[in-house]
Amino acid sequence: MKKIIIITGVVLLISCGSKQNQEKTATVTPNENIVTLTKGQMESAKIGLGSLEKKKLSTTLVVNGKIDVPPQNMVSVSMPLGGYLKYTKLLPGLQIRKGEVIAIMEDQQYIQLQQDFLTAKSNLVYSEAEYLRQKELNQSKASSDKVFQQAQMEYTNQKITVSALAEKLKLININPQTISESNLSKSVTIYSPINGFVSKVNVNIGKYVNPSDILFDLVNPSDIHLNLKVFEKDIDKLFIGQRLLAYTNNEPEKKHLCEISLISRDLSAERTAEVHCHFDQYDKTLLPGMYMNAELKIKSLSSMTIAEEAIINFEGGNYVFVAGPANQFTMTAIETGIKENGFIEIKNNRTFTGKQIVTRGAYTLLMALKNKTEE
Repeated sequence: MKKIIIITGVVLLISCGSKQNQEKTATVTPNENIVTLTKGQMESAKIGLGSLEKKKLSTTLVVNGKIDVPPQNMVSVSMPLGGYLKYTKLLPGLQIRKGEVIAIMEDQQYIQLQQDFLTAKSNLVYSEAEYLRQKELNQSKASSDKVFQQAQMEYTNQKITVSALAEKLKLININPQTISESNLSKSVTIYSPINGFVSKVNVNIGKYVNPSDILFDLVNPSDIHLNLKVFEKDIDKLFIGQRLLAYTNNEPEKKHLCEISLISRDLSAERTAEVHCHFDQYDKTLLPGMYMNAELKIKSLSSMTIAEEAIINFEGGNYVFVAGPANQFTMTAIETGIKENGFIEIKNNRTFTGKQIVTRGAYTLLMALKNKTEE
């Protein structure tokens, strides 16, 4: 039986009246991956040819991570001397301002500390006077050196005691310059050290807290950043200052522009490194701990490419038609890689070195090749 092919493509049916009777249908060689067109069919099909081109293509690297806050923007509030919580209005998520009252603590030891300070301050006045008196007497040899040295030591020790107690008062937000025997207080006030919001509240009214207990966790979100986890094989593709787009799973269409500010060189047990990125613009809907995805454009090395139009997909595989002599075309399998701007990487490019590839009309050739019948 002689094998023939009937071309059903619209393009190959276009021909002039007189030529329509003269042209023959395209013939196919015994190799079922080869098709040969007549001269008229070549003109009608408008077959375009080209060769592989070397181009630098970009690929998109998709990674994930979560929103983080630098240590200097996170504050854990505690009470250095302990005490009972008398008042607070804080709730998780509440916005706070720097210097705002966030809690009032109460304890009898605060009274004792103020008492010790005022007593030491009073003793200091006496010690100073005694020191100056003994100094004057010693200069006139009316007092021994030993007595003078004792007075000097007492004066110095009392100054140290007053200074130490003053610092303890400052530690619990009591100004030592303003207290006196008439305004001792059993309560101390805790102020917010930052602008931001409340992350955690770990106490309730009336609870006793130890010096090591954390009352509140506060966060200043003005410098939040995105902490990405990137596998080691991709680390060398990133650089400081590289731009990227981040988005949450809940709002994938809302893109947040970021810039890489730091790349860690310490790999985790999962063989990933941390990549820190700053947001171009702060968004109040982004909260610390929230998971995000990120897309980065990665430039590859120069690759041999062909226009995507040249590639046909048939029965799950990718192919191109390679031009041969006498209008003969061979369908050849290819291995594809990165795609960008209408071009695609050909990994098995050595197969096509020095060969012409059909860049326009490839599907017309596929139609001609596969619509075969037997007489």
